[in-house]
Amino acid sequence: MAKGQLRRRGARQERIASRSSKLAPMLPTLNNVLPPVAVMNVDQIARIDEASMAILENVGVTFRDPVARDDWRRAGAKVVDQRVYIDRHLLRELLASLPSEIAFTARNPAYNLAVGDNKAVFVPMSGASYVRDLNNQRRIATLDDLAMFHKLAHMLPSMHSTGHHIVDPSDIPVAHRHLHITYSSMVHSDKMFMGMTSSGKNAEDVLAMCDILFGEDFLENHAVTVANISGTSPLVWDTTMTSALRAYVSRRQPVLCTPFTLGGANTPASVPASVAQINAETLSGLAYTQLVRKGAPAIYGAYLSTVSMKTGMPFVGTPETSLMNYMLAQMARHYSVPFRSSGALSAAKTLDAQAGYEGASTLMSVMHAGANFIWQAAGWAESGLLCSVAKFMADAEQCAMAYKMASGPNWDNFDEALVAVRDVGPSGRYFEHPHTMENFKQAFFMPEHFDGQLFAQWEFDGEKDLETRSLAAAKFLLTEYQQPSLDPEIDQKLRDFISKRESEIPADAGFNERL
Repeated sequence: MAKGQLRRRGARQERIASRSSKLAPMLPTLNNVLPPVAVMNVDQIARIDEASMAILENVGVTFRDPVARDDWRRAGAKVVDQRVYIDRHLLRELLASLPSEIAFTARNPAYNLAVGDNKAVFVPMSGASYVRDLNNQRRIATLDDLAMFHKLAHMLPSMHSTGHHIVDPSDIPVAHRHLHITYSSMVHSDKMFMGMTSSGKNAEDVLAMCDILFGEDFLENHAVTVANISGTSPLVWDTTMTSALRAYVSRRQPVLCTPFTLGGANTPASVPASVAQINAETLSGLAYTQLVRKGAPAIYGAYLSTVSMKTGMPFVGTPETSLMNYMLAQMARHYSVPFRSSGALSAAKTLDAQAGYEGASTLMSVMHAGANFIWQAAGWAESGLLCSVAKFMADAEQCAMAYKMASGPNWDNFDEALVAVRDVGPSGRYFEHPHTMENFKQAFFMPEHFDGQLFAQWEFDGEKDLETRSLAAAKFLLTEYQQPSLDPEIDQKLRDFISKRESEIPADAGFNERL
């Protein structure tokens, strides 16, 4: 290929930049038309349900929170010391009041969402202590890094939410982080965001900030945030989580009831038995939401990994995690509750083949499982210890591709396309046909970060790998960022609230002082 041709084709990057500068709007709620994978038959679903009921009735669940135990006792459950034994009839009665679908209201009405049935959303990762930054350097994360990720999540069409602490800002005292994380979520995007659950009082602070942002009476009839309530497997709910649960649920804000699964370490060394335990844990959390407030929305959660029996280190993207995703999704549908799982998980340290294989494996399994709230969908590396900017961008593009696949084929112009077949005929070319010119942009997904050009052109352009291209795309996107408008009076009230709470909470306060 001649040098002149290479230079002309080298303008590809400029064309991509020009196309990207016309920022695409957020993709609406995904209506997933893929038939969910069903690895269990009706009898096996009943077998898991029966096993879970037996666990709840005979083994029990530890609630370390005395308030929660009193709530269960008043409801008629047997309580011995910290352990609660839940009768299946009481459990089923409580589960019956859970909504099967949840509507989320964003600050920008164009970004309103829904989860449940076949409706699904993608949400970026959370909780990373480290960042692999725009210069591909690994370091401790800061508040500026969090703001950067919130901006990227705001601009990427496949991200339906900014999440909350995508990275944990080390330059803010732990006792004050929830305030700054929430403020960053609110001001850098007008998409839906998640709420912190680091203590009951911190959860109340988040809700107070939501009242400032949306208005004091708004939350009663609108879900504006969602909070993750993480169980301690096996079969424990601690006070930090249940106090946060009560804060959100009492205000009718949805929670994700999510056991943290390390298959083989905190569950049995058996996929079906692990699912029975996880199901029991999740159901006990979901049922407790209905003791706090009947009819409040909640989501059946699962974080899934297995551990190496050689080292004890967690693995993601394994066959067993896919199977558990399929099975737990079936159980969530059995109880008519939306299902949360995780996408694009990886233990890889960089955006390498391992990151691609593990991320694609987990993402595809949750898509085919029919998950509704797909969390950890962008950036997750080092088993959650690190958020990679490059992986964040590549994962977001994978989510966009998964979105288009799960949306199903577009039949809108089927007849017109058949006319093109008649017009072109044998041995013809479709490139020049009017139908192609009118429809090529939406007919087939055109990746921006994945390379499909000839070797000579790739070599001429600098032999850039996916990591390099993704970092360049992130840098470009950030130059295009425009902060969504926010009423200055509301912004000042948020800032004043943060200042007030910082003056009230000692910077070195422990969690128990903030429950």
